[in-house]
Amino acid sequence: MNLPETFQALVVDKKGEDVEASVQTLNFDDLPEGDVTIKVHYSSVNYKDGLASIPNGNIVKEYPFVPGIDLAGEVVQSEDDRYNEGDKVIVTSYELGVSHYGGYSEYARVPGDWIVPLPENLTMKEAMTFGTAGFTAALSIDKMEQNGQEPSQGTVLVSGATGGVGSMATAMLAKKGYHVTASTGKETEHDYLKKLGASEIVSREDVTPEKIRPLSKQKWAGAVDPVGGETLAAILSNTQYGGNVAVSGLTAGVKVPTTVFPFILRSVNLLGIDSVYHPQEQRLKLWERLASDLKPETVLEEMTEEITLDELPQTLGQILQAQTRGRTVVKL
Repeated sequence: MNLPETFQALVVDKKGEDVEASVQTLNFDDLPEGDVTIKVHYSSVNYKDGLASIPNGNIVKEYPFVPGIDLAGEVVQSEDDRYNEGDKVIVTSYELGVSHYGGYSEYARVPGDWIVPLPENLTMKEAMTFGTAGFTAALSIDKMEQNGQEPSQGTVLVSGATGGVGSMATAMLAKKGYHVTASTGKETEHDYLKKLGASEIVSREDVTPEKIRPLSKQKWAGAVDPVGGETLAAILSNTQYGGNVAVSGLTAGVKVPTTVFPFILRSVNLLGIDSVYHPQEQRLKLWERLASDLKPETVLEEMTEEITLDELPQTLGQILQAQTRGRTVVKL
């Protein structure tokens, strides 16, 4: 395949104490080492990507840098026997967009061990509609099910339900037949959440009261929580006996003011969700689930906004201010 001499990428660079993000022209010598070079068709926007665009985000280690923790594209060069020119592939997590140039670039070069072949029932755009957020939601549900979660046990709460992980979890759980209660602080988004499959919508205050008791009324058979902080403490307090709570985020903070009571008196299970270093064999299986039983086909478009590389800096700022909903896909 004939490759261009140059290509476009979003580059973040430190100017004094500030960080600037702009679309710049790069060449292939600018890319980091890797076994496989990919023509990127789509990337996506995650909270972590927003952090990569600000001075104190604690994501980027060296500047200048190309962020973007997700990408889907087509192999154009490969030194890895597993991948050939023309193969459609996905890369999410590992060091992509953190210490290794990421997906906000028309071309990327990565280690072959980071790559997942695109499943047959997914387009590249659908793969990035899922991205890290969708993979995290799927991993949360998968772990809950491995721990015995079933729709017959009762209502499952999704906190931060208009965000990427929350939107995905709401739609996936609804498809699997769960009664989903979606929590959001955005009153204008109730119709959106109902379209995703939420049976009930509650406010943040309904989930997280001013005073959180060590144990309170048993409301939730389980929960997907990408929020953390006091919200997680309140969820644990209200989880039914033997329920599963999958936590994957910290937008409400890192401190969880809870006690041992939910765990030793109600046998509540707190499941930690890390999508970054999830084992590759299990990662492949989970992407197959995202292309089959966890794929909420009818609402993928409903939760997706498509933008260009030039629009990306503004969107990165918006996701940090909780001004986005669902998933934003970047077309390269």
